[in-house]
Amino acid sequence: MSGMFELELPWWELALRGAAVYLAMLVLVRLSGKRTVGEFTPFDLVLVVLLGESVGGALIGEDMSLPGGLIVAAVLIGLNWLVGFLSARIPLLDRIIEGQPVLVARDGQVFRDVLRRQSISMAEFEAGMRAAGCAAVDEIRVAVLEPNGHISVIRRDTA
Repeated sequence: MSGMFELELPWWELALRGAAVYLAMLVLVRLSGKRTVGEFTPFDLVLVVLLGESVGGALIGEDMSLPGGLIVAAVLIGLNWLVGFLSARIPLLDRIIEGQPVLVARDGQVFRDVLRRQSISMAEFEAGMRAAGCAAVDEIRVAVLEPNGHISVIRRDTA
């Protein structure tokens, strides 16, 4: 029972591990594209679960103590807050971390090469189109893939 509260690694090593894994995962998720952070498909959910499992050991090493887990959790939450705080105040950092919107259609023309580069299937695009109330591509004035993976559609004026 006493082992549950005794750190097996120094607190600073746990904090450093948490920071390193957080930053590495932030870079990897950012490089993987907007689809990773958008609405999850079952495949995406499996990937997220496996990513969490794969970095778990790197976060805490051999330390299975309660304080060790709490230290890592506090570091992760603190870093997440810090990144949000800084990116809200530094536009360049926000663009690097969050990404920028990408134009995927204009005036009824879908840019399939852009969809392909962003790993968005035509079926996913059409689902976003339907969610915006567009029955046909020619109803689209502009469609944008947002940094969060959502497809925003502005319809043409029908008048």
